[in-house]
Amino acid sequence: MKLEQIVNKAKNKNNFTDLRAYIKFCLEYLNYISDNLQAIIVSQNENHYRFYQYKKEGGFQITRPINSNLMYDGVEFAKSSKEFLQVLKTIKTIDKNDETIRSIVNNATYTIQQSVGAALDGLPAGQSNTARKLNGDLFEHFIRLIINQIGIECKSGTIQVPVIVDGEPTFNMSYQHDLIIENENDIQVIGSIKTSSKDRIDKIFIDKFLYNKLTEKATPHIAIFLNDVQRKKTRRENEYGINATFLPGHFKGYTVKLNPLDGVYYCDIRPNMKTEKILKDHIKTFDNLLIEDIWKFL
Repeated sequence: MKLEQIVNKAKNKNNFTDLRAYIKFCLEYLNYISDNLQAIIVSQNENHYRFYQYKKEGGFQITRPINSNLMYDGVEFAKSSKEFLQVLKTIKTIDKNDETIRSIVNNATYTIQQSVGAALDGLPAGQSNTARKLNGDLFEHFIRLIINQIGIECKSGTIQVPVIVDGEPTFNMSYQHDLIIENENDIQVIGSIKTSSKDRIDKIFIDKFLYNKLTEKATPHIAIFLNDVQRKKTRRENEYGINATFLPGHFKGYTVKLNPLDGVYYCDIRPNMKTEKILKDHIKTFDNLLIEDIWKFL
């Protein structure tokens, strides 16, 4: 298979109707890069991040940073993808302390989504905005499919929130959300699903504050992110590093002075999220949502 075929597949949302379609695409991409890359570039500042450089057919484009500690190769993924589906189906009965199971959930999710994103990085440079929008939409859909797979119905959509003035509903405010979990028309969880928190973290906190203020409820609000790193060019030619896009000051400020989110989850969690006060209490890896937290919200 050629890169053009893979990129064209990634551009068509109709190729991602269920989890097996995501897995199939990921296998095709991993098989392609196993012997068709111009180079694998090692990040200069955090060496476990890698950048794939395509050959001439991909315009020698360089992908987003890939965390080699999380990204499966084709052989590993062929095995782990089957285990991934099985874990999701039986997630309520698995051993919650089994770190192997947790890594399968996290790493398979990361590998599948980064295969989509890296494939879209093969688009011409002038189409980077198209690639970014497609990748974000496909990640949202992917996470909802995962949540459906564990037995919880969810959707995206617009919620109409009535604003009460002098005891009477006067008008509605519309809220668009990536993730809505309901039970008999009662909204139980609202979520934001983004590939990165960059330029978005403020809105997520404010949405929770306004929604719960308007409804006079304490509806849980969660956020699911893939990662918070981006490629940066170093001073030396053909060398690259990574920048963190997470804003810890904003996150801490909103958590302490506005309202904490009820859960924040990353596939590729940053080191400071595991060590810094406030961050480590509110941010976890994605497996924690599926294995434990989501059931508490319900």
